[in-house]
Amino acid sequence: MDTTPATHISRMANPTDFVPELADVSAALFRATGNRSVPRATMSLVHLRAGQIVGNTYLTVLNTAFLRKAGETEERITAVSSWQDAPYFTPAERAALALVEATLQPAPYGRERVTDELYAEVAEHYDEKALATLTIAIGQINFFIALAVIGKPAPVSSLADEQWD
Repeated sequence: MDTTPATHISRMANPTDFVPELADVSAALFRATGNRSVPRATMSLVHLRAGQIVGNTYLTVLNTAFLRKAGETEERITAVSSWQDAPYFTPAERAALALVEATLQPAPYGRERVTDELYAEVAEHYDEKALATLTIAIGQINFFIALAVIGKPAPVSSLADEQWD
């Protein structure tokens, strides 16, 4: 069996080469979520969970690297996929993880994705600015999910690394 890693080839070229405004959109999203009302670690946990939900290696590797660089423990990083029964997360982090799951996963027929109960739970832990920021952070990862699953950039552990073949 050949264990040599395959050479990565992205499905598409770097979209910024064709739509340079993408860099401005990306920078604006990072500015909007960088207001410190939600801990950066919480946003990276949410983004990691989003990558796991959609089954995207690029987003999973990138956000795992962000968490490691921020000093998160391997137990917390590894347990994101099973956060519901893991003892490593605060109530605020659990609420944020529940919110990203509700946003990304289909709701049972006839039910809202984000119920009033879930919204109230999240609002217990985040003030209005933080809740708006967390909502934007979930929208931000949804924006990047499309690029990641359609374009299939190379998995990287830093945004400074070459992502597009």
